[in-house]
Amino acid sequence: MRYDFDRIIDRSNNFAAKYDELELRFGRGDLLPLWVADMDFKAAQPIVDAIRARAAQEIYGYTARPDTYFEAVVSWYKRRYDWEIQREWMSYSPTVVTAMSIIMREFTKPGDKIIIQTPVYYPFFSVVQDNGRELVCNPLKLVGEDYVMDYEDLECKIDDQVKYLILCNPHNPVGRVWTKEELTKLGNICMKNNIKVIADEIHGDLVLYGKKYTPFASISEEFAKYSITCISATKTFNLAGLQASTVIFPDTKDHDKFEKILNILDIKRNNCFSLVAMQAAYQEGEEWLKQLMEYVGENIRFVTDYCEDHIPQIKPNKPEGTYLLWLNCKELGLKDEDLHNLMVNEAKVALNGGTGFGPEGSGYMRMNVACSRRLLEEGLSRIKKAVSKI
Repeated sequence: MRYDFDRIIDRSNNFAAKYDELELRFGRGDLLPLWVADMDFKAAQPIVDAIRARAAQEIYGYTARPDTYFEAVVSWYKRRYDWEIQREWMSYSPTVVTAMSIIMREFTKPGDKIIIQTPVYYPFFSVVQDNGRELVCNPLKLVGEDYVMDYEDLECKIDDQVKYLILCNPHNPVGRVWTKEELTKLGNICMKNNIKVIADEIHGDLVLYGKKYTPFASISEEFAKYSITCISATKTFNLAGLQASTVIFPDTKDHDKFEKILNILDIKRNNCFSLVAMQAAYQEGEEWLKQLMEYVGENIRFVTDYCEDHIPQIKPNKPEGTYLLWLNCKELGLKDEDLHNLMVNEAKVALNGGTGFGPEGSGYMRMNVACSRRLLEEGLSRIKKAVSKI
C-alpha cells in the first residue's frame, strides 16, 4: 500500500512527550516541536492491525514470548545485513538506555572508565556518570563537512582503567553511517586494548542515499566476542511508546549475567502489545520503511535547500542516516543561550540544543525532520523570520 506521510496527525490527545512536555522542557507550550526523536507519522498498517487484533482479545495478562519473536529479528538482520544472530545471544530490554545502564551497573565497577565519541546522544553521558563510572570523551573530528573518528586521540586516552567504548552506529546527532573500514579500525584498537564495544545501533535501519549500515559485530567473530549490540524496531517503526529492544551478547557469560539481572528486576517480559508489534514490524514492515526513508530523504533536501536560499547563516549537515539534522548555527554569532532564546522565544520552534550532546555541540541545534513537509516549512519560515531580526 501507499502511505501518506504528508498527512498531519493530530497528537493533542496522544499523550506525546514531543508535544506534552514542551512546557516542562522549554518553558512554554506554544512551540512547533521538531526535537525529540520520534516521528509524527502513523505506524505501518500491519503493525496497527496486529495491535488492534491483540486489543480485541480483551485479556491483557502476563506475556510469554514465543520463539517467533526473536526469530523475526534474526530473519530481518540476516536478510538485510547478512548478519547471522544466534538465538542464544539475544535478550529483551525495555529500552536501549535501560540495557546500557544495567551493563554499566553490573558489568563495570566504580573507577572504571568508559569512552564515548562526542558530540553524541545525551543519555550516553548520564548512563556512565550517574552510575558512578568515569567518562572519557573521544571527540569526533570535523574534516571539511564530514565527521570522522579520531583514532590517534582514542589511543592516547586508553589506559588500564578503560573497560568499554560506547559506539553510536549510525551516529546521533551527526548522522554518520560508519563504514566497515572505519569500524574495523576502531575494533582493532579496542581488541588490542581489551576494551569491549557497546554498540547502540538503534538507528541502523534508518539509512539514506544508498549508504550501507554495517553492524559492528557482523564484521568478524572476534569483534562479535568483544561486543554487546543494542537494537530496536521502536526507532525504525515509530513505536517508542511500546518499549521493547533487543540486546545481543555473543559472549555467553555476558548474556547469562544480563538475564539474571532482568529476572531480579522483573523486567524480563514484553507488554502484550509490543510482543505482537515487534513481530509485525520485522515480518511485514519493510515496504513502509522503504517509503519512509524516501520521504525523509526529500525532507532533508528540502531543509538544506531552504536554508541555502533563505537562511544561509544556518548550515545543515547532510546525514547518511537517521532522520535528524545537525544544524551549524555559528554564523549567527550568538552565544548558546541566545541561540536557544532565538529558537524558543522568537521563532517558537523546539529544537534540541547542541551543547546537550557535548561541548563540541556549541553553536549547533538538532532538528527532527520526521514530520509532514508542511510542518517543516512552517518551522523554517518561523526561524527565517526570527533570524531576519538579528
